[in-house]
Amino acid sequence: MMNLTHWRLLLAVAEARNISRAAAQVGISQSGASQAIAQLEAALGSQLFVRERRDVSVTAFGEQVMTHARAMLAQFDGIRALADGARGLATGRIRLASFPSVLGAMLPDMLRAFRRRYPGIDVVALEGTDVEVEEWLAAGTVELGVVLNPAPERQAVLLGRDAWMAVLPGAHPLGRRSSEQGVALSELADEPFVLATGGCHVHAQSLATQAGLMLSDIRVTVRDLASAAVLVREGLGVSVIPESALPEDRRGLRVMQLQPPAYREFGLVCSEAGRASAAVQALLREL
Repeated sequence: MMNLTHWRLLLAVAEARNISRAAAQVGISQSGASQAIAQLEAALGSQLFVRERRDVSVTAFGEQVMTHARAMLAQFDGIRALADGARGLATGRIRLASFPSVLGAMLPDMLRAFRRRYPGIDVVALEGTDVEVEEWLAAGTVELGVVLNPAPERQAVLLGRDAWMAVLPGAHPLGRRSSEQGVALSELADEPFVLATGGCHVHAQSLATQAGLMLSDIRVTVRDLASAAVLVREGLGVSVIPESALPEDRRGLRVMQLQPPAYREFGLVCSEAGRASAAVQALLREL
């Protein structure tokens, strides 16, 4: 059964000429996008797209379908704009605070999607440490904040869950193990260490303290998580950083999961002002 997201997917595929990029734009998986397109083509009895190795093109029949889909979505968006205006959502402003690693990696796509849905609502993103985010929420300086490992009673909207990964120079002896074996934090505690904080109070040193360990040879401390991987590649030491911050280019690095596995969660929490804001509640509904 096709829904509005699937119709938006068809238009995104026609524009991007790529199913993966289109799926990311509308917020569904590539496999889900491929399945939705195949189901609609089967229901219509005709092909909408020609899939080639590096390109997707629209068939003549597909072009006719896209014309009707654009008109249908434009009509629906017009109705929704009327309803939003009646609920006071035509304009507004949301101040959203986050620590750097989430602000750069996850929030941009989310905010672009919200902007398309509510073009009259401005979202102002503020970067700070996780401690500063908590202070801004408590003071009502911001309506929303990204909080690390939020307690259940805070009713956070969870954005993601990240595994902590050991990052070693490519030739490090511990890297000779299989990825499944992983490496214990205790095995890294006495190694030359590159401490990456990501602007958060939860990092490798706090994980070590929680486990009754001490990082005894911290050579350098950096706020930027990506910089830590560069320094490890240069041989300054080992590090522990979240999986989402790992570089795409891992040449010269050996990345292994910690054993036992350790994770961090992050979610959006409202301030008092945020709970009273129709714009904020609309953003949370979109998520």
